Amino acid sequence: MKLRPIAVVHKINAALMATLKPLGIWGLGGLAFIDSGLFPLPTTMDGVLIGYVAVDHRKFLLYCLMAAGMSAVGSMIPYYVGRAGGELFLLKRINRKRYEELRDKFENQEFMAIMIPAMMPPPMPIKLFEFAAGVFEMKPALFAAAIFSGKFIQFLACAVITIFYGPAIAHAGHDLLHRHPAVLLGIAGAAVGWLAFYVVRKLMAARQTAGGASGHGTGTTEETDDAETNDPTLIT
Repeated sequence: MKLRPIAVVHKINAALMATLKPLGIWGLGGLAFIDSGLFPLPTTMDGVLIGYVAVDHRKFLLYCLMAAGMSAVGSMIPYYVGRAGGELFLLKRINRKRYEELRDKFENQEFMAIMIPAMMPPPMPIKLFEFAAGVFEMKPALFAAAIFSGKFIQFLACAVITIFYGPAIAHAGHDLLHRHPAVLLGIAGAAVGWLAFYVVRKLMAARQTAGGASGHGTGTTEETDDAETNDPTLIT
């Protein structure tokens, strides 16, 4: 009897869960590394984390930090695969001009381009973004920080929902996003839009502040010059 690939993956997943989950937080770290660096777990890391938090609420922050940290470490595998030979892979599918346009867009907002997908649960194809980060030679430390930040936010949200509303609600929300990717894309789009609006507002406020300070300084200088000109004691 031949096993289908999906059945094989589920058997491997069951074996990993049986082996690593009893190790506590270290098992959680190992599962996060495998999910991020090798192959995604059918149960997903969100589901694994929800199970850990449901058993012991007091360690929820430690669980989130471990899962996010080991996810960042594991993500270095697809990152370095992309860095080693990803450019040739992409150039076989798109022309050089298109490749350079994609690279320029990525470099302008590379941290957010990695952090926001990392925040999203499956079916967000996070490994494609990790691969692209390697292809476009994003700095390893910045890449790891973006993955860690996004994953920590994702895991923390799951943990908080589990603590306040129970694992059933957390799993239901996760399944909803998994079955309806349009909802996931809508949330991701809203997050990107909000961040862009926030950044633009900050930049405009900074420019207005700088412009006001510059104008005030110029006016003060002009007033000082006029005062010195009209001062009779300065006439020789």
